[in-house]
Order: sequence, then C-alpha cells, then structure tokens
Amino acid sequence: MKVNSLIYEAMSSRNNIMTTAELTRLGVSRTMLSKYAKANLIQRVRQGTYTLSTEIHDDMYTMMLRSPNIIFSHETALFLNGLSDRTPFIYSLTIPSKSSLPKSINGECNCFYINEQLYPVGATCHKTTFGHQVRCYDTERTICDIIRSRSRMDEETFVMAIRNYAKFPNKNLNLLTEYATKFGIIKQVTKTFEVIL
Repeated sequence: MKVNSLIYEAMSSRNNIMTTAELTRLGVSRTMLSKYAKANLIQRVRQGTYTLSTEIHDDMYTMMLRSPNIIFSHETALFLNGLSDRTPFIYSLTIPSKSSLPKSINGECNCFYINEQLYPVGATCHKTTFGHQVRCYDTERTICDIIRSRSRMDEETFVMAIRNYAKFPNKNLNLLTEYATKFGIIKQVTKTFEVIL
C-alpha cells in the first residue's frame, strides 16, 4: 500500500502536517486515514493531526493547531524570541481566562490565564526550529510575563532571561515600559533590572 500522491503532495506543501479536516476536504475519507495510519504510511501525532511517517513532526505547531486561543508564552516564548537556548520540554502558553484548553493537551503544558483585554497585547508569530509559524508573545511582553509570574519560574531561567534581554540588540525599552504600565508592573520591572543588572 502506498500513500495517496495527493496526500503526499499536500502534506509536503504544508511542512509535513495536516489536520483531519484539511485531508477530508481533499476527498480522503476517515476510513482511508485510519488505514494509512495502521499501515504506518502516515502518523497520527495528536487528535485530528497527521504527518508523514518518514518525517519528524513539530510538536509545538501541532499543539497550537488544537486551539485558536493558544499563544506560546513565558519559557517557550523566551526560546522562540532567542532569549534562551534551552529547548522547552513542557510548553508554556497563555489563553483568555474565559477559555479552556482541549482535554487532549491539558496535561501537556503549563497554562497561564489572562483577561481578554490583556490577552492580545504583544501577540506575534515566530518560526519553530522546524520552520512552522506559531503564535507567541513578542520579547517585551515575554519579559513582562516572566516578571509577573516569577514565583512559577525557575530562578536560573529568570535571571538568564533578564540578562539576555539587557544585551538583546533589538530590545525596545519604550515598548517594555508601555506593556509594564498596561500590566501595572512598572515598579517591578524597574526593580528587577536594577537588582539583577
């Protein structure tokens, strides 16, 4: 049995990942998907998400596909923004406080909740190491998040992130001040940089 050339071409053009909905729109039945998965021609990496078995899948990207509310934050955003070289083993993400995560990923991540007015502040996209675009917070929002959530973070990671931001060539101190004001943490931000630097 060979994987349908239509599936192969479609997955190849989408960085080796497609959802069940995308595949069924191409005319592939769920029965055929199941047969391909049993024959190890495609791999079901998460509920409703498939990759070609011959390729490595992007776990961060497949997690994001599970909910339109997921924005990677904190330690994961530090990595995506280049402020940490530690690949996260457990992803940190933020969703609006009135939302909930799908049960299929609820135990696989550190989830932070925030009110809907502050949720979109600093939202952007970055490429994962596999080349997929994922939603995450920008550098300045990430610094505000780790200062706000310091008690939930590893101290070494926290200190390293602040020091790396201080040396970061693309830092935007005006934007950091703007975000810190919105979050009501301007004194904490100032004190953190005074103490650590």
